Amino acid sequence: MTSGLGGFAPKYQQIAEALRHDIQEGRYEPGERLPAETALAERFKVSLPTIRQAVGVLRSQGVVESKHGIGTFVRQDHRLERRSRSRYGRARSDGKLLTSHLRHDIVFAGPEQVPAPIAEAMGVPADTEVITRRRVLYDKNTDTPEEIGASYIPADIARGTFLEKRDVVPKALFLCVEDLSGKRYHHARDQWIARSATPEETITLGLTQGAQVLHVIHTARAEDGAILEVSESIWPADRVTIIDEYLIDQEANVPDAPSQI
Repeated sequence: MTSGLGGFAPKYQQIAEALRHDIQEGRYEPGERLPAETALAERFKVSLPTIRQAVGVLRSQGVVESKHGIGTFVRQDHRLERRSRSRYGRARSDGKLLTSHLRHDIVFAGPEQVPAPIAEAMGVPADTEVITRRRVLYDKNTDTPEEIGASYIPADIARGTFLEKRDVVPKALFLCVEDLSGKRYHHARDQWIARSATPEETITLGLTQGAQVLHVIHTARAEDGAILEVSESIWPADRVTIIDEYLIDQEANVPDAPSQI
């Protein structure tokens, strides 16, 4: 048995590393079942508990997944595509966001003091009251939690309205905000942050200890510069692909844009 960890690592870690190498080299394809524990124990000349420890390491790292009564399989990479710039276009025509494969669970709706990072995005003091709608989004097919999100709406727009109720809104949230404010979303700014998941995020999203997340703070303004909404989304970093498409000639006129040779 060879392992990049060296001979001093515990046996189960060496086995986990060897199996991970097999997967990376294509010996076991995504969705393919790993050999039975007894076969792996014979291959590596170790006991079944040691094999179970090794497989447990791979499972905790998201490399494999176990199906009760069936076996252990190489995890397939089902990444969700996130396209920030297209979030408004289609919704204006049919009133729905591109999240039909996700189930929304509204876990809180009502007034609260705005969190510090959101207050900074809004340009208001940290103790300012806003109307917050917090949610967890689940894959409809697997019921796997895929996103933690929240929307923060100025209280003078949403106070005393249906946005304070935990019901899923009848159409895209930004359309509701436009109706209530009498203003149209005009421009937005996305701030992307890659960081370690908090303990609460780790539990909610079913992550392993030390897992990374992508955290985006989306600030939407009206044409007059007024804040209409600040939203945040938190995604497991290994489950998303970020896609950004834009016209190059429009970007060419941006002042102080970095150049590459």
